[in-house]
Amino acid sequence: MARLRDLGVTIGRYPTGPHNAITDVPGVLVGHTTLIYDTPHIARTGVTVIVPREGDIWRDNCFAGFHAFNGCGEMTGIHWVKESGLLCSPIALTCTHQVGLVHEALVQYGAQHERARSYIGALPVVAETWDGWLNDANAHPIEHRHVFAAMDAARGGPVAEGCVGGGTGMICYEFKGGIGTSSRVVRTEDGVFVVGVLVQSNHGAREGLRVNGVPIGALIGKDRVPMDWREPADHADAGSSIIIVIGTDAPLIPTQCNRLAQRATVGLARTGGVGYNGSGDLFLCFATGNHVSEYDARAREVKMLAHRQLNAFFEATAEAVEEAIINSLVAAETMTGFRGRTVYALPHDALVQALGSGTY
Repeated sequence: MARLRDLGVTIGRYPTGPHNAITDVPGVLVGHTTLIYDTPHIARTGVTVIVPREGDIWRDNCFAGFHAFNGCGEMTGIHWVKESGLLCSPIALTCTHQVGLVHEALVQYGAQHERARSYIGALPVVAETWDGWLNDANAHPIEHRHVFAAMDAARGGPVAEGCVGGGTGMICYEFKGGIGTSSRVVRTEDGVFVVGVLVQSNHGAREGLRVNGVPIGALIGKDRVPMDWREPADHADAGSSIIIVIGTDAPLIPTQCNRLAQRATVGLARTGGVGYNGSGDLFLCFATGNHVSEYDARAREVKMLAHRQLNAFFEATAEAVEEAIINSLVAAETMTGFRGRTVYALPHDALVQALGSGTY
């Protein structure tokens, strides 16, 4: 699996964490279940889970915030996040038609599994993007066991990207897309913190794609990388969606999490995202710097960074989102799926050539 930095390309000025992944945030775990098969139906789909902190997230909650850049999409549990400022569950990313099943599976996992034995009830966060170009979405291939497997597989360390988990069948800027991740280290007066990002990219029109400001999509047109699965490209339908999850170990309160979630828009825009009418661009930010439990009725002390320290986090978030999106493209591979449609990967040689050409 290649990543953008493997091609000698760097985005931004902030340093990355050791894995350049959301798992650089201490305690954050990621797991995937990937479904790729052709009988009895075409499956190009899966589930990705993000566990915000190692341990019992159902009881040991963290502060969170949310932003919808364009709302043609679904993320369950967000009413409670906005009402309480708390994230009380793992986060799952999947395909549009299986949000309900994944939601139910997370509830069952929380009720039954040893790692969540204190669970009483919750409103899990499940987000979706549409993979129906490559996946037979109406066959509903995901089962409860696949969600359980993703939860059991959740680990720290390097994160698989591209055509994995919830990103298996996704398309980004009319190249093959999927899961991408990145991180940034932020030094403040109160300590050193990490901002990590994971995206499920399924958005954008080819000609809009930019890498480090270079109009890659215009330079690598359909004459070089075909788009036979979608002819002609129609901006009314090119929106699709992107889910962006931001995590940090900084002691942020919910309003500050909201502000970081909003800054994901900056990173998305740098790559060429504009929030088309049919796009579900939904952004969630959680901060693990405080431990909060709805089961404990006592007053508690809460740590909070000063607002004037947030500028660095805004910049770091934008950089990590930008790089995570491009990583999702670089890591993805060409895929043929439902109805024989083929979606081609972004060719690495063409990307490097375009970035170095100076002809744009």
